[in-house]
Amino acid sequence: MGLDLNLVNRVRISKSKITSTKLTGLIFFLLVVLGGVYFFLDKYRYAKHGELLYLTHCAFCHGDKLEGQPNWKTRNKNGRLPAPPHDETGHTWHHSDQLLFDLVKFGMVPPNAPQAYQSDMPAYENILTDEEIRTVLNYIKSHWPEEIRKRQSEL
Repeated sequence: MGLDLNLVNRVRISKSKITSTKLTGLIFFLLVVLGGVYFFLDKYRYAKHGELLYLTHCAFCHGDKLEGQPNWKTRNKNGRLPAPPHDETGHTWHHSDQLLFDLVKFGMVPPNAPQAYQSDMPAYENILTDEEIRTVLNYIKSHWPEEIRKRQSEL
């Protein structure tokens, strides 16, 4: 009774295929997991950058927690309105992304505001890049409830 070499070779090939298939599956799984981790970390880094930009350039007037200044609907003695909140209690979400971008970049000037409108809102055109403005706006929007984000995205 001899050893059937054909059978032995077939078993070896079968084992190597299983190992190869498992290895391919493991590699695919690891790539998916690492890709997800990278996506999460990149999104987290992006959000943290938005928070830093907001705290540096916006929070002094609009509040650390996006709460705005007290009595923001009532004009000050100088005739200007206090900085509004950027959370869901304000009106920021009532405006389109393009208008919000333009207000931050160019300030409260026509066509974004009436002629000769007086505001303490500065223009950030020479301070923030377009990408940084979008990052700040995304940070602000990330604090809105889902329903408000949905409504604002339809403007």
